Amino acid sequence: MTGANSFQVSGYGPERAGWTRLLARDSLARRLDWPILFAAIALSLIGSVLVYSATRNRTELNQGDPYYFLVRHLLNTGIGFALMAGTVWLGHRTLRTAVPILYGISVFLILLVLTPLGSTVNGAHSWIQLGGGFSLQPSEFVKVTIILGMAMLLAARVDAGDKQYPDHRTVLQALGLAAVPMLIVMLMPDLGSVMVMVIIVLGVLLASGASNRWIFGLIGSGAIGAIAVWQLHILDDYQINRFAAFANPELDPAGVGYNTNQARIAIGSGGLTGSGLFQGSQTTGQFVPEQQTDFVFTVAGEELGFVGGGLIILLLGVVMWRACRIARETTELYGTIVAAGIVAWFAFQAFENIGMTLGIMPVTGLPLPFVSYGGSSMFATWVAVGLLQSIRVQRPMSA
Repeated sequence: MTGANSFQVSGYGPERAGWTRLLARDSLARRLDWPILFAAIALSLIGSVLVYSATRNRTELNQGDPYYFLVRHLLNTGIGFALMAGTVWLGHRTLRTAVPILYGISVFLILLVLTPLGSTVNGAHSWIQLGGGFSLQPSEFVKVTIILGMAMLLAARVDAGDKQYPDHRTVLQALGLAAVPMLIVMLMPDLGSVMVMVIIVLGVLLASGASNRWIFGLIGSGAIGAIAVWQLHILDDYQINRFAAFANPELDPAGVGYNTNQARIAIGSGGLTGSGLFQGSQTTGQFVPEQQTDFVFTVAGEELGFVGGGLIILLLGVVMWRACRIARETTELYGTIVAAGIVAWFAFQAFENIGMTLGIMPVTGLPLPFVSYGGSSMFATWVAVGLLQSIRVQRPMSA
């Protein structure tokens, strides 16, 4: 009996093991950033309602099933949530060691797009058809691998204590790593994704503490590159038309300017509180093209008004605010860079998407994070949330 009692008191019994597992789960729950999680879930659910409203009457798209896009959007959200959980379970530090593999896979996939396996959607040859109505847009996942790859290079010697800031050679290597997939995506062409990647690169360099000369140099090179692309006629006609319509909204209102004109009419008619869910005349009348994807914000503006649109912006702001806090509180440069890259990604893509529906940004075909319909975008954004959660979970308790 004495031996049995001493065994239990020493803490090696099954009861002790059960308490250890319970405490571990409790620690994980306390470390998770719940505002980010709740905001991302809310955005995805709001998106499902908006996608349903935009597609329920479009029989040419929904194959006669008004719930077709709703079910698929919710399925994409569920898969994305599972990917987030898997990312937290693996941890951003484990993924750091797998960056070369992930980078190689992402480059291979975007190269496949340039083969006969690739397909064109709305002028952009950036998709791989998987069959059964499913497709993959590899450029969405390239955003994640650029962030992880640049963070791995820029933080390696700093986190090891060898350097205080990344040196010029390391910055050059990181820029080379990002340039390869960006050039391939440009060849598709997918100008919108390239714009996001450029902003990601700038955000990553700013967070890394690299010399400001690199930042100013990249901005200047980007301006020169944009002029060169325009003068050398590298852009496709549909891309040039989009910029022309942005510069002159009255240009060809029934043609290249149609999307933006209809989008502004839809948002403007919503007023303060909107016309009511499923009651929008522009949405019901199917006047706004691509309303479930690129122009999903117009559904919110018309049917939920300024209040509904403001709520979406507020929730996006919560995600980015908490991501900034995670970047600031982590004790390793690698985590700071990853979180900052995600903030730059989400902030620019959300601003560009909402801005093009309001006419203050050119149309580039970028989805609204968490809200727009699209599996690749949904998966990539939820993986990014998983990375943010992992950085927070694995930080020291004192941070």
